[in-house]
Amino acid sequence: MPFVLWTRKAVKELIQDQFSIDMPISTVGQYLSRWGFTPQKPIKKSYEQQPKEVQKWLDNEYPTIKQDAVKEGAEFHWGDETGCSNKISHGRSYAPKGQTPTLVLSTKEKLRINMISSISNQGQVFFNIHKGKINSVEFIEFMNKLIRCTAKKVYFIVDNLPQHRSKLVKCWLDENKDAIKLFYLPAYSPELNPDEYLNCDLKDP
Repeated sequence: MPFVLWTRKAVKELIQDQFSIDMPISTVGQYLSRWGFTPQKPIKKSYEQQPKEVQKWLDNEYPTIKQDAVKEGAEFHWGDETGCSNKISHGRSYAPKGQTPTLVLSTKEKLRINMISSISNQGQVFFNIHKGKINSVEFIEFMNKLIRCTAKKVYFIVDNLPQHRSKLVKCWLDENKDAIKLFYLPAYSPELNPDEYLNCDLKDP
């Protein structure tokens, strides 16, 4: 059933439903382990994503972009925006058995900043920090810094945010077409963007 996540509890209930066997959940885990199943964090995909469009981009558009980059001697950069705050994102932690750890949180107002960043295929990272919302002006400012810091032409791949497609951005790109070229990922496809993983590492407690 592709529409569910398989947990030990789900398998236990399926066994109960199909065979009327009330199997201990620990035994279910042992069977899953023997069959080569391991507990894994699922990859999140947007419900609105169009798989055919994603595959078309992977099979046709991206290989063409790579060929053009080789001809122009350009380098790839993948860009994204994210927000950061002083609010702690915490998960589980270790403590002696029976002694639940306590995390003391501040009641002061939460502070938040926004970051725009890029990562190249060679792992080179650039970023800008902004207090307010990142708009087309900030996006252009970042691209200006990006082309000043790179010796080669930049092939910049981003998502489909409105500020990436604004008239202001298009005019700036026309004026700087010898230094940078902008490309767009398929809609609702953050898993294709390496910079998304950089954001996850940034926020990982």
